[in-house]
Amino acid sequence: MKKDGRSPWATGPGEILRHGLGLLRTDSDTNRRLAMIAIDNAVELMVKTYLGLPKRITGLQINRKEYQEVAESFPSLLDALEKHAPAKLDGIDLGTIEWYHRLRNELYHQGNGLTVERDKVEIYAELANVLFRNLFGEELVEHRSARTELLGEFLAAWVELERGLRELASTHSLLGTVPPGMLDVMRQLQGTGIIEAREIAEINELRKARNEIAHGRARWEHSLNPEMVGRVKHYAKRFSEDDAA
Repeated sequence: MKKDGRSPWATGPGEILRHGLGLLRTDSDTNRRLAMIAIDNAVELMVKTYLGLPKRITGLQINRKEYQEVAESFPSLLDALEKHAPAKLDGIDLGTIEWYHRLRNELYHQGNGLTVERDKVEIYAELANVLFRNLFGEELVEHRSARTELLGEFLAAWVELERGLRELASTHSLLGTVPPGMLDVMRQLQGTGIIEAREIAEINELRKARNEIAHGRARWEHSLNPEMVGRVKHYAKRFSEDDAA
């Protein structure tokens, strides 16, 4: 994994995201609002940057007219990313990203007296870090605070789990196709004997917990524990090893 700074095009989004993370070091209503706005700005800029890179770098087929059209709105950028670079979305639910963007808009346009919970800002920051790593192949945050270390480990391990499952499904598919949903991916692998029904059940429970945390429906510091992270890491390693075998 390359360190941030080796790709010049990643510098701008990285600086903005780091600024947002830095604001969280001192907790206050103002800093949380500003951090949320900065993190969202970084997400928008990293998607614009990636989609606008030369084809020689990304391999994406996006002409100038299409790029100019999608760059006009945040939802259009997400649609284009989903269309042209689905392989870059392991561990990322674009619906969740758009939800946090709307929350940011509320803070920005109706910010007087509004605040945002710290855990929601932290989750968006970690999702932004996952997206940064997926798009640019660089680790932006290598040393987290003690508070968010477990959250970062959990989301990073989930990326590896999703990637391992999808790569296995692609390898063992007669047509080379992979279903879009993780449950369908696991069922496809169950048909090949690679994954057992009990494993699907446990991973699905972990997936539900992950979604509750990522969507902000559950306070992650109350819902997440080292055992959950350990189970995700176990499955990520298991399916990565199966893929390499």
